[in-house]
Amino acid sequence: MSDLLIATILGIVEGVTEFLPVSSTGHLVLATELLGYDPQRWAVFNIAIQPGAILAIVVLYWRTFMAVLGGLMRGERNSIAFVRNLLIAFVPAVALGLAFNDQIEALLENAVVVAWALIIGGVAILIVEKLAKTHAVGGISGVSAAQSAKIGLVQCLAMIPGVSRSGATIMGAMAFGIDRRTAAEFSFFLALPTLTGATVLQLVKHRDAITANDLQLIGVGAFVSFIVALAVVKAFMAVVTRHGFAPFAWYRIIAGASALLLLSTR
Repeated sequence: MSDLLIATILGIVEGVTEFLPVSSTGHLVLATELLGYDPQRWAVFNIAIQPGAILAIVVLYWRTFMAVLGGLMRGERNSIAFVRNLLIAFVPAVALGLAFNDQIEALLENAVVVAWALIIGGVAILIVEKLAKTHAVGGISGVSAAQSAKIGLVQCLAMIPGVSRSGATIMGAMAFGIDRRTAAEFSFFLALPTLTGATVLQLVKHRDAITANDLQLIGVGAFVSFIVALAVVKAFMAVVTRHGFAPFAWYRIIAGASALLLLSTR
């Protein structure tokens, strides 16, 4: 299989899974393992293509970004609270990511960890969906600073591949009383600093090992993930509004169990 085709496949996987509570990193690790790719070679690629999916959020929510920017220039309270909440939630990931980067990278090569994390995460989603008592908070600016800090701490669980950054932040937000739509959008917007930071860290750390061909493949993967994520985010919000997160929980459980079965036969 050509490198270009591998980059395209992984770009599709990234675009489909980045903003769903199913773990994009986990799926990329499993795809790399089960399809027989060299996991060490593609580990940096899997992280470096994330800006493509991030750009999809910028495009889909450009009106929100413009409104927040305009509000900041006018000193509006809601816009200030919007940015404050995202920055507060971002800080724990920065601290732990820098402190445990090597340990996190080691986990990226363990497909069994991913499979178990998918199953356990799916069960956790079902529990939160059943027990969480949520209420409308009026959007991200209506989330308190304390809630934002707690969401940021829960997001750190996603450093274990297979947990899902999106799933951790959404379920964490709901567990703290935040309504489904705001929880999902908080996860979308928090992805911008979190994934950008992770990508920059990996590219800087491995800059000497990245070739011109690697950059070309990263560009292809990022572009594909951008196109796919545009469609997926819209569909995701429609599914969540109608059915909640239970379908994704059952998918995680089935995917994790199937992965364990396949891995046991290798």
